[in-house]
Amino acid sequence: MSVPSDGSRVAEYICQSYRHWTGRTLVPPSLSNLPPHSALEQWNHIVLAHTPGNDPRFHYANPAAQALFELPRDQFLGMPSKFSAEAEEREARAALLREVAEQGYIDTYSGIRISAGGIRFRIHQATVWNLLDAEGLPVGQAAHFSEWTYLPIAFSHGL
Repeated sequence: MSVPSDGSRVAEYICQSYRHWTGRTLVPPSLSNLPPHSALEQWNHIVLAHTPGNDPRFHYANPAAQALFELPRDQFLGMPSKFSAEAEEREARAALLREVAEQGYIDTYSGIRISAGGIRFRIHQATVWNLLDAEGLPVGQAAHFSEWTYLPIAFSHGL
């Protein structure tokens, strides 16, 4: 199994795998004439991907994802993907990833995530799918969403 590190190759796998699992095209018609990497980079929807394994690490985050998670590309790529969720949310996240690994994809996921700056948000109707390389071998998982709600900051009163 060869995990791609080239953003263009990962973008191809993201788009091809999405079509494989869902039967749909990922990017909107207005961007469909562009190569996958250019289309995802220009799209205002969140698109992320991480490597396979027990401690997956992000290997793709488009500019919209970088802005939402408040991380520049050089800090985002290579970061363990579990850090996109608060510690108390990580078991639910891990269960989701196991379910996706078994089913191929899920397109109704909702969960809480956190930005590098500590801003919490709930993502809605996310699609999460297994990434396949050109030979059909698994090279991680990807996610797409366009809806989220910012959550209030929880304060501890130390009672």
